[in-house]
Formats: sequence, C-alpha cells, structure tokens
Amino acid sequence: MSNLKLEDEACLVLCGEAGQGIQTVENIMIQALKKGGYHVFSTKEYMSRVRGGQNSTEIRVSSRRVKAYKEGIDILVALSPQAIDHLKERISSKTLIIGDEEILKDVDDRNYRLLKSPFISRAKQLGGIIFSNVIAAGTLACIMGVDKKIFDNIITLLFKSKGEEILKGDLKAGDVGYELGYKLMEKGITIKIEKDPKISNEILINGTEAVGLGCISGGCRFISSYPMTPSSPLQSFLASNASDFELIFEQAEDEIAAINMALGASYAGARAMTATSGSGYALMVEAVGLAGMIETPVVIYLAQRPGPAVGLPTRTAQEDLNLALYGCPGEFPRIIFAPGKFKDALELSHQAFNLADKYQIPVFILSDQYFADMYYNLPSLTIEDLEVENYLLETSQDYKRYQLTSDGISPRGVPGYGLGLVGVDSDEHDEEAHITEDLNMRTRMVDKRLKKLDDIKKEAIPGELFSTSSNGNFKNLILGWGSTYWPLKEALTLFDDHDIALLHIKQLYPLHPEVAEYIKKAERSVMFENNAQGQMANLIESETGLKIDKRVLKYNGMPFSVEEIYEVLENLEED
Repeated sequence: MSNLKLEDEACLVLCGEAGQGIQTVENIMIQALKKGGYHVFSTKEYMSRVRGGQNSTEIRVSSRRVKAYKEGIDILVALSPQAIDHLKERISSKTLIIGDEEILKDVDDRNYRLLKSPFISRAKQLGGIIFSNVIAAGTLACIMGVDKKIFDNIITLLFKSKGEEILKGDLKAGDVGYELGYKLMEKGITIKIEKDPKISNEILINGTEAVGLGCISGGCRFISSYPMTPSSPLQSFLASNASDFELIFEQAEDEIAAINMALGASYAGARAMTATSGSGYALMVEAVGLAGMIETPVVIYLAQRPGPAVGLPTRTAQEDLNLALYGCPGEFPRIIFAPGKFKDALELSHQAFNLADKYQIPVFILSDQYFADMYYNLPSLTIEDLEVENYLLETSQDYKRYQLTSDGISPRGVPGYGLGLVGVDSDEHDEEAHITEDLNMRTRMVDKRLKKLDDIKKEAIPGELFSTSSNGNFKNLILGWGSTYWPLKEALTLFDDHDIALLHIKQLYPLHPEVAEYIKKAERSVMFENNAQGQMANLIESETGLKIDKRVLKYNGMPFSVEEIYEVLENLEED
C-alpha cells in the first residue's frame, strides 16, 4: 500500500492547524525545490484564526512550468489529526498520506495509503513540537532529491535572524527530516521528475510582489492604507522597499483616512495609491467620488475576498467588479485592470499610474487572495520597455485647473510648480475651481469629465487569446479574467478539441472592442468567474448587447482547479 511512483510531476500538500508553521514549510520547500532544479507552484488555503482550524499548502513540483491549482494530491503530509477529514474530497486511492503515528492512529489503513513517520516524537526530542514543521520539510526535500546543502542554506537564510540557538535547532530538525526521508524511500517511494540546473537561478515570486514591482516601476511615491487581508501583503512589500525607492508608506487609522491621504499626496504631485479589500473599499467610495470630481489621479489596489461584509476574510473571490465599477456617487470615468499572470501584474500595475496621471482619474487593479498568495518561478520580469510618463506642467499666472478642452483633459498643475493657483473643490466648479451652481456650467463639466472615455477606450489594453488550433479558428470561446488565467489555460492545453480558444480579459473596463468581435465569431461562449452572479458576463452584455451562452460560477472561497475546468470543457458538446 505504501509504494508510490511519481514521474514528471508531484502534487504535495501539507495540512495542519494554524500555528503549526504550515507557511514556514511552504517557504522552505518552494525555495529548496526551485534551487534544486524543479519548476514549482504553490498556493495556500487558510482560516481566519491564529490558532486551531485547518490550514493547507499545495506545492506542485514538475519538470515543466506549472502555475495553477490542482485538486488531486499525490503526497499529503498530515500534521494534525483533522487534516485528512479536512481534505477528504481531494484525497484519492492514489494519495500517499505521511504522518506521525500519533496523528494517524485512528485512521483506517484499509481506506487510505498510509506511511507513518515520527515527526512529532522526534520534534519533542529536539525541544518542542514546533520543530515538526521543519522535520516535515526536510522529509519532503529528501524524498524529492534536494541536495542537503541546498536545504541547509535555505534554513540558514530563513532563521539566522532569530538567533544562533534557534538556527541550530532548525538545522538539526532538517537533519532528522532527511533521516526520516531516507527511511520512507526504502518503503517504495520513487520520484522521477527531471531537474534543470538553470531553474535554480530563476526568480520565485508571488502575485503580490509582481504587483508591487509594477507599482514601484510605475513611479509610485506614496501609499496610504489600512491593513486588510488580502491587500496587507502589498502594503508590507511596498513598506519594506520604501527606503530604496524614495517611497512613503503611511498606515492610516482607517480606510477613509487612507484614500484621502493618497488624494492629498496626488494633489501635491506625487504618484499615489491605496490598497484595500471589499468592505474596506466600501468606506472609500465617497473619496473615490471626490477623486472623480476634483480630477485627481489615484491608483486603487482592490484585493478581493468573499463578502458581503467580512464574509470569508482569508479566502478568494472575484466579487468586487461591480463595487469598483458602480460603487461611487455620480458619473465619471475610471479604468479597471485585472492581471492573470505575473507579467501582466507588473505591466498593468505600471500602466495604471501612467493612465491615472494622463486622464486624472481613479485606476483600479483588481486582485484576489489566490492571485496575491500564489508563487511560481519564471526566468525574469523586465521593465526595460516600461516608461514613466510625465503629464504635469508648470503653471502660468492665468492657469485654470479645470479648463474646458476638446478631449476633456485639463492641463494638470500642482501647487508650487509655476505661477498659477491650483484650485480644487469637491462641489461642482467652474474652470478656475470656484464653486458654481450655474446649471449650464454643470452640464459642461460633466460632459468634460466623461469626454475622457473616448480616448480611454481607444487606449484599452487587449486581452490574450490562446487557441489550441494552429490556424487560430475556434467554435467555442472560453472567457475569464484575473486569477482564472492559468487554470483555464492549463486545462485547455490538456484538451484535444482544437475548436476551443481562451480569451483572458485584462482590462475589464472600458472593454476592448475585440471582446465583442471574438464573442461574435464563436458559436458558443463560456465565462468562468469566482462569483455567484457572473459580474463580468453581465458587464459584457451591458456594454456590447452580447449574451454569454454559459456561465461557470464558483463562489465557495476556493479557486477553480484545472480538473474541474477540464471536466466542463469535456462536456461542452453535451450541454
């Protein structure tokens, strides 16, 4: 029952209680495996509690690039008695479960493939159960054929700041893990995944860091935010790099203060942003309307999670498109991006700052917990072709902040740069920013602001079309946005039917004209979304008059898996 042979790829999952260091194991493993020459992908699901509950991390290890969540588990390391029950729907007859005898004592080995290994008892011998996470990491690294020196180097990098004694204990835990790993391999675990030494030099980042790099390269100089999962990691990333890039990070007392600080910084001439999640953004909407009225650029990173209200604070969703699009008083233009891969995250985040400055509007970057937290390796991310565009001018004495222009874009000055007075007012105003109740002027100002949409639409960023057909023809069009990109694409590559294509939409609003063109070309269209109402499908219908034929909606807090998408594609002809 314990024999296991894995070729080309392995899906490893670790599960235990919050507080047992599951994330620590993930950090150790993905770095060690990548350094060892494997392609890696990881994602996590965790409960919103400091102790207890069940958290798990999935790590895919492969000889090819892997970047999507799979349901199937090859090896499960159970660090708590409840781990198996928590993941029972993902465990198959092929899954090998490794755990301490104390953890597995009540598990029926007639129903599961079990391998018992003394993680906990050996951890206690080292000084505490806390060492069980590093022992588990060492065991997996050994099974996967990672050189012990690589593993020790990773342990040293992660734990040396905690002091010599703690580092010494963790290195010993790694020794124990390798010792146990060799013993398990003697029981029939065979791993045949091809390594590539070049992979060890590739970068390994997560979605949050990809967005953060785009913000920095886009010239962000000020971020003010209030912590809220899953936007907090971006705040931490930018704060930790602030001193190197002349960037100011301010943790505000609440979301209202945060966005108003960002608007103040932008009014003064700094490229500014804020980061939040759904119910935090709900507090910001009045100030987003203020940005629309005073035509002050701001970038808003909206990391989605299930709602309404607090919902599932640590799970994933695509439920806030409507909130970003409609959740403000009045009518004014905005742009909404949703990256699906790290290259898009870098480039779209960079471009968000240019477009916010050019059109003097709010620009949204929609992310979610799954995208923000997932890791994978890639050769590089380049910013060589990305420029920071400057749209500020030195004002003259007769400067009018809201000058009526043919394209709706008033020349933008900032206080202290030139001789002009840079007025601003949240009430309706005339060209010089004086409050007005002139109804004709009101109409002209609304028209001026909305006129920008004409040029914004011309600059809309196209999506990415992927087809398995050599000539690009297709009968069925699969559509997705944001973090659905990689699961959809991987599922499509597994499918033999060449009549299917994937359109991943990067700019959700305003839509690029190609979206309508591709839908018209297809005999059938299918939209995948992590929400209950098909918000993107509704937007497409509203903007183009075209109805999406089939909606595949998932809103339980988990991302789409490759397997469930494949099943939908396989049954398309039967629908």
